[in-house]
Amino acid sequence: MYVGRIVSVGKNKAGQLCVMYRVSSNSFPNREARVMENAVAIMPKAGFEDDINKSPYIAYNCARLCGDIAILSNGTQTDHLANKIDAGQSMMDATTLVLHGMDYEHDHLNTPRISAMVDRKTGKGVLGIVRHDALLVKEFELEAGQAFYVATYNHNSPGDYVDSDFDVADAAEACEYIIGKGVFADLERPITAACAVDKGDEWDVAIMDAPPAE
Repeated sequence: MYVGRIVSVGKNKAGQLCVMYRVSSNSFPNREARVMENAVAIMPKAGFEDDINKSPYIAYNCARLCGDIAILSNGTQTDHLANKIDAGQSMMDATTLVLHGMDYEHDHLNTPRISAMVDRKTGKGVLGIVRHDALLVKEFELEAGQAFYVATYNHNSPGDYVDSDFDVADAAEACEYIIGKGVFADLERPITAACAVDKGDEWDVAIMDAPPAE
């Protein structure tokens, strides 16, 4: 099944928080994640820079780290969410206000905006989506070995989709996981991933391209 972009919040079996993002794409497969200062960006690969002229939505910061809170999303809302968190707003308030204000992407598919946050002080996670027909935001009391996710298409209701046997040791394993393991294994057309795992005094961050389709 093709579900488009995916964000996930979870806790590994050791009790470490994890937040994950996967780009899956039919239209713009030639993209990659790049680590920046306190951020991760999704950009066209070398040789495909002109793709940015075909859609204003394919390049953006997908990850921002704001102290105890890590944020991942599928668009430019990432930076707006970070600004709200830095200003002292809660994860729920920031997610609701930003997604409501920015609305879904007004492309030919009415692509929803999705976002994920985890807070290592509270151990909680938040997933949000704004679709053409709904704004849904949900907070989770995360348990060890559990990961919730929401996607832009089909699996597009926070709280309805969960992996109850989730476990990764670090951010690199988290990237492998969301690209093709657990509940994500049967979700089609993975392109690249960016993930963060709480290591106590810092966030372990990793990026990974999906293997070429057979």
